[in-house]
Amino acid sequence: MNYDDLIRPHLLNQSVYKPGRPIEHVARDYGLDPDSVIKLASNENPLGPSPLAQAAAQSALENAHFYPDGDCWLLREKVAAVRGIEPEELIFGCGSNEIFEFLGHLFLGPGVEVVMGAESFPVYKLITLMFNAHPVEVPMPDYKHDLKAMLAAITPRTRLVFLPSPNNPTGTANTAKEIYAFVRQLPEHVVFVFDEAYAEYLKNPPDLRPFIKAESKIICTRTFSKIYGLAALRLGYGYGSKRLMDLLNRVRQPFNVNGIAQSAGLAAIEDDDFLKMSRRQNRRGLVQLTEGLQNMGLDPVPSKANFLLVKIPQAEKIVHYLQTRGVIVRIIPSFPDHLRISVGTATQNSKLLEALSISLEG
Repeated sequence: MNYDDLIRPHLLNQSVYKPGRPIEHVARDYGLDPDSVIKLASNENPLGPSPLAQAAAQSALENAHFYPDGDCWLLREKVAAVRGIEPEELIFGCGSNEIFEFLGHLFLGPGVEVVMGAESFPVYKLITLMFNAHPVEVPMPDYKHDLKAMLAAITPRTRLVFLPSPNNPTGTANTAKEIYAFVRQLPEHVVFVFDEAYAEYLKNPPDLRPFIKAESKIICTRTFSKIYGLAALRLGYGYGSKRLMDLLNRVRQPFNVNGIAQSAGLAAIEDDDFLKMSRRQNRRGLVQLTEGLQNMGLDPVPSKANFLLVKIPQAEKIVHYLQTRGVIVRIIPSFPDHLRISVGTATQNSKLLEALSISLEG
């Protein structure tokens, strides 16, 4: 008897998430100086972490011998104040991914369905399959969520509906009006999961707090990994009704958010100057990349996030060539003939465009 005979059988077919390649791996494989390699593969903030958050994290290391606050009390109070919600309406996780897993523990199992876009964040499907539930993947014409089709896909077996806006990996976003109409039509037996990982890049993101106050079955999730530049610390949060937060806490492990991350998050959410600078930098970068790609005859998908998706010939070959030039981008499994390119600094974007132009000419 081996391990395969002992585990839950459905997990034998579970795929594993593959992130963008680390800088050190590419430098090693191609004999490059790591300092010369740029990573535009994982939608990270090219400006680095919030300076206030970095200082707070370094200070928090002095207390690394203590367990963290298991309830994230200080961070909870600050996020609640900034977001205009009550502290009891929040839950924190090791990235927003962990909150998706909490939802799986509560709602998913054999015979249960989860509705999602066919080209949306792959972790939704991974979580669904992890709990032996059935993913219902709705086609996304023009790279955008078809909310009418998603409503039509809901059955009595549906328990969760995932919607990211902006969407990863396409960068598209449904309008607030569309999302509000969608929420109003959801049946009572469905929990709506609204993924706001890139909401800070929008000028006026949709606001579902009134629906939460009206007791709609909604949880919204946000992360400190993107615009705040804290991806390495793995910090995210969800907000919804007090009752849902109470249920989620029943499947949350003690001390799931480390103390360094809590301190950094507490400082980052107050760093308005860094937030605004990151947003400006991203908007300029989107224009620079879009124009540069169009000048090569390419047609990137218009993006509301901090990355671009672009269809490109011989995508795998070009990814390999770019790595030899010290540029890391990403192919997404749902779009094998596309590249997803994170917005970098102006210098990084120029390096990417130059290397890509050479690769297309070759």
